[in-house]
Amino acid sequence: MILYSEVFITVTKKRLTLAPDHIYVPKHEVMTKKEAEEVLEKYHCKATELPLIFGNDPAIVGLGIKPGDMIRITRKSATAGESFYYRYVVEV
Repeated sequence: MILYSEVFITVTKKRLTLAPDHIYVPKHEVMTKKEAEEVLEKYHCKATELPLIFGNDPAIVGLGIKPGDMIRITRKSATAGESFYYRYVVEV
């Protein structure tokens, strides 16, 4: 312990908990190129017109994504059961 200005600071090693482990973080998955094309055609938009997500976002860090990928987020809904949300991965 280090005593500094009457404040005790305990230095410990803690396990880094990533956001996907949390119960309130919805399921994130990388879409295939074919799935992405189908979604873009269905909604008549370009990938760059989707909401963006940074490649270093804690929710997708372990998915092996790269800029230009599309992510499908599956959210549980009380009214719809399950809803899908799509995001386009960009660099920081």
